[in-house]
Amino acid sequence: MKVVVAIDSMKGSLSSMEAGNAIKEGILRVKPEAEIVVKPLADGGEGTTDALLEGLGGEKVGVIVTGPMGKPVETYYGYLPEKKVAIMEMASAAGITLVNDFDKNPMLATTFGLGEMIKHAILKGSRHFVIGIGGSATNDGGIGMLMALGYEFLDEYGQKVGEGAQALDKIASISKEHLIKELKECTFQIACDVNNPLCGPNGATFVFGPQKGVTDEMKKSLDEAMRNYAKVSELFTGKKCSEAKGAGAAGGLGFGFLEFLNADLTPGIELVLKIIELEKEIIDADYVITGEGRLDFQTAMGKVPVGLAKLAKRYNKKVIAFAGSVTREAKECNNVGIDAFFPIVRGVTTIEEAMNPEIAKENMMDAVEQVFRLL
Repeated sequence: MKVVVAIDSMKGSLSSMEAGNAIKEGILRVKPEAEIVVKPLADGGEGTTDALLEGLGGEKVGVIVTGPMGKPVETYYGYLPEKKVAIMEMASAAGITLVNDFDKNPMLATTFGLGEMIKHAILKGSRHFVIGIGGSATNDGGIGMLMALGYEFLDEYGQKVGEGAQALDKIASISKEHLIKELKECTFQIACDVNNPLCGPNGATFVFGPQKGVTDEMKKSLDEAMRNYAKVSELFTGKKCSEAKGAGAAGGLGFGFLEFLNADLTPGIELVLKIIELEKEIIDADYVITGEGRLDFQTAMGKVPVGLAKLAKRYNKKVIAFAGSVTREAKECNNVGIDAFFPIVRGVTTIEEAMNPEIAKENMMDAVEQVFRLL
């Protein structure tokens, strides 16, 4: 029997790999001869770097970069030296959680720190980048990131335009004279779960701007400034990415990656599944095990377990899910690839007890053991 295990983290309790290894132990109690493959799982957002580092091995690299409002922030990225791969989360350098409500200012907020992270990783040896871009505090179209990599955005007088959304309508020309030379050797895979274009009523400013401090009075002028940026950029590169799906992600950062760095934008779960090379393990598996902390109607709408289940169903594999808790609406998961699901909590308990890592681990092993006694 071969079993492939890939479960999302149970936040506040077990990491992806801790939950996966608990499942493995539960199976081995009754199937000691089983071949069990445990892989990390995440959706490309918060926690993805940690999950992939824990599951794939690698190095956590600390770095101090410029935060979204210009103050230094301490962050880190993952580095897989053998593959020259760097794994990053944009939010750790330019995320909205780094800015309190009183300090939100889309006119000044910058992605410069993300560019600094990328540059640091390039100098360390990275040539392939996996970057999640959810949760930004910015509306700068990615010019901050690009400036940190050596691009220069100039006004009609040849002067640098500065950073933040306030700079976008000033851009008249672009220079790559000081571009990091190693950048041409780099590839970028971007975890992006939105399809919005850069501009217009469905674009970065109108849809995502308000949560970053964009007022109704600012929307039209900022959107026009973004159009100016796109126009000048597309003349400079010869590409036209402003209408591409995901160009409006993270305040236009998606456009910056597409237009200037030839990036691939992919839904987070699909990108993670590709990185962990799960498909080749599923092909000859007998069962696929997944899950998350809470299974509910949102799970059925496309969260991590369902993304894995859809992949498994390409090969007609049985998919079983385990979760800390399940709701009545979780039965919708049976319609989108999960054949059966089971809560692991054994009886009436407090949330604190259920989420205790040691108790959660034992509960997971016990629940899995009983299911596999039937298999």
